Amino acid sequence: MPVELKSTVEEVALAYAEAKKDVYFMDEFKGLLLEYANRPSMLYYAKNLSEKLGGAKIYLKREDLNHTGAHKVNNVLGQALLAKRMGKIRLIAETGAGQHGVATATAAVLLGLECEIYMGSEDIQRQALNVFRMELLGAKVHAVSRGTKTLKDAVDAALEAWVERPNDTYYLLGSAVGPHPYPEMVRDFQKVIGQEAKEQMLQAEGRLPDLVIACVGGGSNAIGIFHEFVPHKEVQLIGVEAGGLGLDTVDNAAALSLGRPATFHGMHTYFNLDINDQIAPVYSLSAGLDYPGVGPEHAYLKEINRAQYLAATDQEAVAAFLELAQSEGIIPAIESSHALAEALKRAPKMSKGEIILVNLSGRGDKDVAMIARYLGRDDLDDAQLF
Repeated sequence: MPVELKSTVEEVALAYAEAKKDVYFMDEFKGLLLEYANRPSMLYYAKNLSEKLGGAKIYLKREDLNHTGAHKVNNVLGQALLAKRMGKIRLIAETGAGQHGVATATAAVLLGLECEIYMGSEDIQRQALNVFRMELLGAKVHAVSRGTKTLKDAVDAALEAWVERPNDTYYLLGSAVGPHPYPEMVRDFQKVIGQEAKEQMLQAEGRLPDLVIACVGGGSNAIGIFHEFVPHKEVQLIGVEAGGLGLDTVDNAAALSLGRPATFHGMHTYFNLDINDQIAPVYSLSAGLDYPGVGPEHAYLKEINRAQYLAATDQEAVAAFLELAQSEGIIPAIESSHALAEALKRAPKMSKGEIILVNLSGRGDKDVAMIARYLGRDDLDDAQLF
């Protein structure tokens, strides 16, 4: 985190500390979740998939049905309202898979703010549809062509842009990472996922699930659904990182599985590091999980043994992507498919009376062209799939 931003970040922390105690601010946020984001999102019993696997019941928390297609809109609406309250006129944001960029551009239109998005050039190639969606919404998308050309580099570029215009600009960070207050703030705006899911599970089954599973990159969707269940020790929490080509290779983004504690981007947590203790290049088929670190609250949950963190490979995530599409008629985001992959492994080994809740953090429209390429569908090109 650039030292030039210390006072700017402190301004955000003070503004958020005041806003979260303001009944009118919180009511406006909740109103937008209801009327604009399409909350509460549905809890869906995946009956076909559950019966096919022959074990535990699998429920899906349908964040893919939110406006803009993912959980990202929850946090974005909260932070965009905060930016407006602070008198800022311009939003900047980083994005990997593009869903956070789309949500930020959407909120900017809604609230009458300028919007600029920083995205790695590699991710721009992988997520062309979301780039066009951002542009349709009037956002300016900056391609970041240095380093690994992915999410880490987009964060670096966004921070540098914030240094240049701190007075009228608000950095709308998309995950539960970065300096205080961002990890706390993002969790608070995302915890509606778990609050709804807990109530919905009690209504559907009369009890809480045995397992809650979510994918983990930076970790916002996971901390959002985990938070409400943390006090309930009978509920096992499982985060699934990007295993890429395997944990026995360097081509993964599994910071909690393989990383070590370090300080970067204004936070102390687990990062993928090289032999010189520098931030290592990471890899995942999923642009949204392609980040070398993880939110500090996940590091805490790991260290107190409240949550378990595993990894799913590209191959396992694609298999889960196809399985849900062909069993339930739901095309999930490739990020969410990492969580689904773990559910597919566990459900057959559990009894039919047990329950797995998977956070389906986004929909897979954005990933269709990429999956076609992965599957070798040479008869289709990006123009046809776009």
